Amino acid sequence: MTEHTGANAQCLTGVWQGTYCYFFGLGPVSFVATLIEAGSSLTGTTHEPGRWSVGSSDVMLCASLSGSRHGGTVGFVKTYDGGNPHHRPIEYEGILSGDGNEIEGRWIISGIFSGKFRMIRPARKVESVSRKVFEHA
Repeated sequence: MTEHTGANAQCLTGVWQGTYCYFFGLGPVSFVATLIEAGSSLTGTTHEPGRWSVGSSDVMLCASLSGSRHGGTVGFVKTYDGGNPHHRPIEYEGILSGDGNEIEGRWIISGIFSGKFRMIRPARKVESVSRKVFEHA
């Protein structure tokens, strides 16, 4: 049996806090992503404040995610819901940190726009929960 450690052993399912920046200096834009990992497949959603419309501080942009993870490499496509200014799907390509709690990389829109992104989730407390259950058993 092969032992898996680090990024390969971490399930990506959970809530992630993220930011992305534009190549021309606009940003960062904060977002929240909910990821669900099943096998090597990823699905999920994001929501973020609208920036490109009138009264944008009251607008929340929502999107669907679909992609995959292979070892420490994560890739997904973000497709915005409804009629908002982002017409094209956005490709995200990133690397998962060794502890499985950070993804950093680039986003790309049809090869014409790109920028950096970073997603972080709080460290999970699985070990301490397991220890408490064992101590009470």
